[in-house]
Amino acid sequence: MKKFYITTAIDYANGPPHLGHAYEKVLADVVARHRRLRGDEVHYLTGLDEHGQKVQQSAKAQGVEPIEFVNDLAGQFQAMLERLNISNDDYIRTTEDRHKRVVRNLLQRLYDKGEIYKADYNGFYSVRAEQFVQEKYKVDGAWPEEYGEVVEITEANYFFKLSNYQDWLIDHIRTHEDFIIPRFRARQVLEFLKEPINDLCISRPKERLAWGIPLPFDEDYVNYVWFDALTNYISAVDPESDSFSDYWPVDYHVIGKDILVPPHAVYWPIMLKACGFEPPGGFLVHGFWTLSGRKLSKSTGEVVDPLALIDEYGADAFRYFVIREMNVGQDSDFSFDQFITRYNSDLANDLGNLVSRLLNMGARYSEGRVPNATVEEEPETVLRGEWESARAAATELYEGFQFHTALDRAFGFVRAINRYAEVRAPWQLAKSESPEDRARLETALATMAESLRLSAALLAPVTPKVSGKIYRLLGLDKPGLWETDLDWSGQLAGNPFGEKTILFPKPEK
Repeated sequence: MKKFYITTAIDYANGPPHLGHAYEKVLADVVARHRRLRGDEVHYLTGLDEHGQKVQQSAKAQGVEPIEFVNDLAGQFQAMLERLNISNDDYIRTTEDRHKRVVRNLLQRLYDKGEIYKADYNGFYSVRAEQFVQEKYKVDGAWPEEYGEVVEITEANYFFKLSNYQDWLIDHIRTHEDFIIPRFRARQVLEFLKEPINDLCISRPKERLAWGIPLPFDEDYVNYVWFDALTNYISAVDPESDSFSDYWPVDYHVIGKDILVPPHAVYWPIMLKACGFEPPGGFLVHGFWTLSGRKLSKSTGEVVDPLALIDEYGADAFRYFVIREMNVGQDSDFSFDQFITRYNSDLANDLGNLVSRLLNMGARYSEGRVPNATVEEEPETVLRGEWESARAAATELYEGFQFHTALDRAFGFVRAINRYAEVRAPWQLAKSESPEDRARLETALATMAESLRLSAALLAPVTPKVSGKIYRLLGLDKPGLWETDLDWSGQLAGNPFGEKTILFPKPEK
């Protein structure tokens, strides 16, 4: 059975993780967890890109070997994944033997087919991007900031016949509407492909760059970064293994918009086509996080440390904020004030206080157990209607990767539960001695408990720890499948309420 295979871009080992890295891993994790709740068998890959000129230079500046330098950074990135509760199934490093073997095999395959040739190159080279660039890449006569220093060089190198597949790629993008999400990004790729594309330089001479994978057909050269880095998506599932068809083609590559064109949307599909593999199922392309309008970037010093936020507010609060604030495909500005507002209003007040008041009332009015719901009056009918509306909308939005709006609908239902509590006022019903009011009291507590369970299930891909804790507080083990967990039922009756819990403590400062 084909697994749902999802990847992130592998991070580049030239500095510690920042908000942009963390967001991409959380975004892919939300997709992966959602698919698991739907019943899919998921394989989630992320990793680290460890070769290249910048790594070699950074290691030399610190007086250490490149492998020592990348080992330290790999530890930092893997620690971030653990603290963010990322559910990746594999972590690949491009210095691993399993990766090097596949890279060399694919290069040899293409060389034997005549798809790779040697030639002199005379042109411009971006030191920061580690790629040759063309005059047409300039904006208003200047090289874009992401290219950094651009120098003119002449040297012999190996080239891949990228141009042979340009027409095929254009046709593939036009005939596969879900190949690039959001769709407007596909138009950017087609615009790029309007002009003839040059063949791709895939090597660097060892005398200039020793830190890389040697070419199998010429040991005096190492593989260029894109043929090395991009291949991780397929080397991690070993194209020579019997289980390869269980994974490939990948369902989604989750990437930032800055590496869509040309590496992912042009180089990678053509590399696969030339090697005889199916192209990726699709690219889920996200925007940038900015800080006061400036792109977060290690090279510019504009960074936000996600680990500091996690330490103080918890992984789920961080996950909720970045998914709630960014519309996938668009840019979003990070604001600590907005983070605190979301934390206090949505998480601590709307959800956290709801959990706290329900547990408190359950202990006081129903002997610490979820009672039966025996009354169906207007407040219950209204709340059920709110749930069916929220469920339908949020489910469709999850499927369409519109997670920010899905969370808006989910918390709209959380607020509806709080309104229901105010209307039913269990604390007032508890003062009455009439059997009718007793039934309403028990129904109110049962309805709030069931509604809270449904909210936790809807939020589980984004806030897995908190959702799991809410389930346990309602006497359940953990969320199951969406097909059943999003159904309104009476499964909680008789379950013990947990101890009163503060899910989102208010910060001291």
